Formats: sequence, structure tokens, C-alpha cells
Amino acid sequence: MRLHPDNRKEQILNAAVKVAANPGGWSKLTREAVAREADCADALVSKYFGTMIAFKRTIMRAAIRDANLSVIAQGLATGDKYAQKAAPHLKTSALATLAN
Repeated sequence: MRLHPDNRKEQILNAAVKVAANPGGWSKLTREAVAREADCADALVSKYFGTMIAFKRTIMRAAIRDANLSVIAQGLATGDKYAQKAAPHLKTSALATLAN
């Protein structure tokens, strides 16, 4: 059964956050890895999210919304400008996970 496009897009985004949350996942994030996790074609990732810059921005926004400290921490460690926009308490908590 085909998913509604909105549901499919959310599924892909959730898969992307999962991939990004893996150790080193943020810096190694690719459409291919996300597509594998979401069980869809690479082109579908591009269709819904456009460029990797736009895709990573969307992923970081989702990570901040959901308080995914692993993704936020990796974004902060790599100087991601969207990770820098997280609330101070999230940034502090995220950075604390890097010390462990």
C-alpha cells in the first residue's frame, strides 16, 4: 500500500534523524543512507527535501523540535548554524553528551 505523500515525507525525515543520530552520522549523512533506512529510492529523498543543505536544515529543525541531543551535539561539534539556533538548555544538554 502506498503512503500518502505527507506520511512518506515524515517517514523519510524520521529515518534521516535516526541515521544522523548514529555516532558520526551527521557528518556522514547521505541521501543514500537515508533512503536505505526509509526503504525508498534516493530520488524520493531529493524530491521531498531538495538539496543536502536544505535537507540537513530540515533534519536539524526536527532534531531540535524533538530534543534529539545526539543530532544537536553532532551539529554543534561540526559548526552547523542551525544547531547553534537551539535553545541554550538544549545546547548545554547536547554538549554534555559529547563529554560522556
